[in-house]
Amino acid sequence: MAAVGRRAVLASMGGAGVTFLGAGPSLAGGGRRPEVLRPGHPHHVGLDPAPIEAARAAIRGYLEPQANGYPMYPGAVGLMAHRARVVAVEVCGDAVRYADATTELPPRERVEMRRDTVFDLASVSKLFTSIAAVQLVEEGRVELGAPVARYLPEFAAGGKEGVTVQHLLTHTSGFVAWLPLWSAHPDRAARIAAVMRQPTQDPPGTVYRYSDLNLIALGVLVERLRGRPLDAVVRDRITRPIGMRSTGYTPRRASRCAATEYQASPPRGMVRGEVHDENAWSLGGVAGHAGVFSTVDDLAVLAQALLNGGSYRRGRILRPSSVELLVTDYNAAFPGNAHGLGFELDQPWYMDALSGPRTAGHTGYTGTSLVVDFSSQSFAILLTNRVHPSRSWGSVNPARQAWARGLALAQGREPLPSARRASDPPGYTAQDAETRGAAS
Repeated sequence: MAAVGRRAVLASMGGAGVTFLGAGPSLAGGGRRPEVLRPGHPHHVGLDPAPIEAARAAIRGYLEPQANGYPMYPGAVGLMAHRARVVAVEVCGDAVRYADATTELPPRERVEMRRDTVFDLASVSKLFTSIAAVQLVEEGRVELGAPVARYLPEFAAGGKEGVTVQHLLTHTSGFVAWLPLWSAHPDRAARIAAVMRQPTQDPPGTVYRYSDLNLIALGVLVERLRGRPLDAVVRDRITRPIGMRSTGYTPRRASRCAATEYQASPPRGMVRGEVHDENAWSLGGVAGHAGVFSTVDDLAVLAQALLNGGSYRRGRILRPSSVELLVTDYNAAFPGNAHGLGFELDQPWYMDALSGPRTAGHTGYTGTSLVVDFSSQSFAILLTNRVHPSRSWGSVNPARQAWARGLALAQGREPLPSARRASDPPGYTAQDAETRGAAS
């Protein structure tokens, strides 16, 4: 069966008691010490600064009203790195600009964007759940080809006995794209139970369909096997070991956060410091598909840790062989939807000319994106608050492309042919747009 609907859900130190995965010294693959990020001029690592400056100008330009009359986003923070040198940082606009869905705050009441502004990552959160699951694979506690029901017996309901852990990680389970858990069920237990008993729309392995349900179920699996809440697992096994000090669920200081949407249904008002995604919010702010908050510098540490083979400074979160699983395409049967374990691969619609078979990443509905190119040891991170104050004001994909393109062209790569530079994911349709808004 042909691949369908690429997006129908539309739309940052180690301490006492921390368990580091992997034994022996903190070394990257091949016995090298892990690279540590430091500032550097593009010239220092053989890059042409002109395309990078053009990308920075483009990011600032999107603060102005676009063809639809609205700015693409109120503010943005971007970072580029190459060979462990941070070669560009762009900080512009406002973290908070609107009082409600249409009213701009007076300039003195706005909150300027900062390099350390904390963003709701939306679906970029899926990468943390995926890494937590791959850690279990690494330990031999989970088999990729095993039925999910082996670990979550209740998941077998609705004829899902054949859905495997790999299917969840690669969005090939056959699940529907999205369910209104927040409004259809009264509490967290009922919402999780609804996912467990939800039948698949298609037989597993026959279709690619991006679905939040895959990662919600995977998050429950991680919690069940670890015997701990997902936020504690992510903190103790991912963020704390590699020093991501400002990353986690349910941030304690809303004042550091970029605002997202003014929501009337549910009646939440201007959302800031709470997860934007309604389903994740209804699950207490901690879910496998959304809920992680982070900063551009923390995400840079995660990206460099992956390029290092799973380690950063003295912390290791994955072995090099496990990192390789993140950039191995398991979806060859679904052209255009290449996917490692949790990570999307070779997606020009947001990776632009940085895309390739060993370029991994993800986007988030709130206007976030992470692109990691293993072939050139580069990464581009762009964090925006594009849903502030409304999700209906448009897509941030042109900005994502411009930021990744700047880093690619700085390396001397050719511009991406226009035929490959779609502004929406493969299989994206008008129906997707009606589900929750612009492409995530």
